[in-house]
Amino acid sequence: MAASRSRPSQATLPLGPFNPPSGGPRDPGVAAAQYGRALMARIKDMDRWLGDGGMPIIGSVGASFSDYGVDGEDLGWVEGSFVPTAVACNPHGIVQAGVHSLLLDAAMNFAINAAMPGRSRTRATLELKTEVMRPAMVGEHYRLRGEVVRLARQVAYAEATVTDDEGRMVSRSTGTFLLHRPEDGEPSADS
Repeated sequence: MAASRSRPSQATLPLGPFNPPSGGPRDPGVAAAQYGRALMARIKDMDRWLGDGGMPIIGSVGASFSDYGVDGEDLGWVEGSFVPTAVACNPHGIVQAGVHSLLLDAAMNFAINAAMPGRSRTRATLELKTEVMRPAMVGEHYRLRGEVVRLARQVAYAEATVTDDEGRMVSRSTGTFLLHRPEDGEPSADS
C-alpha cells in the first residue's frame, strides 16, 4: 500500500492564484490571514483519504493522492502521482485502460467530496467516459488530477487527467456522479 506524505491537519489552498509559486502547502494561519477564514472554513478535511483514497487497489496499481483543495468557486480538486506496477499492466508493460478508468474515477470522486460541505458526499458514479491517448508504461512517473466542473443539488460533473512528466495528456475522463446530501438530523449511510 502506498504511504502518504505527512501533512498538517488543515488542507492546503488550491493551486493557482491562492498558492505560492512553488505550489507547496501553505501554512493554514498565514492562508487564513491572507485569504480569509471563510475560504479556509470551506475546505473539508480529507487528509485521512490521502494515499490510496481508502481503496487498497489504488495503491496496488501504483497510485497515490497527495494534495487537494477547493478553488475560489467552491469547486474541489485533487492531485496525485502514478507509477504503474506490474499489477496495472498487460504482459507488455502497458497500463490497461480499465486501470486508467479506476484512477480517474477515484480522482473525480475525491475532488467532488473535497468540495462537498459537512457530511455530504458522492453516492455513485452514474456515467464515466475514459479516453487513453498514449500508452502509460510500467515504472514511469505520471501525474493525476481531478477537478469538479459543476455541483448541482443531486449530481456533480467532474473531469480528471493522467499526464506524463512532459505535461502530455496520457488519459482523461469525464463523469457524472450522484450526490448524497443528508438533511439536518438525518444520519448518513456511514454513521
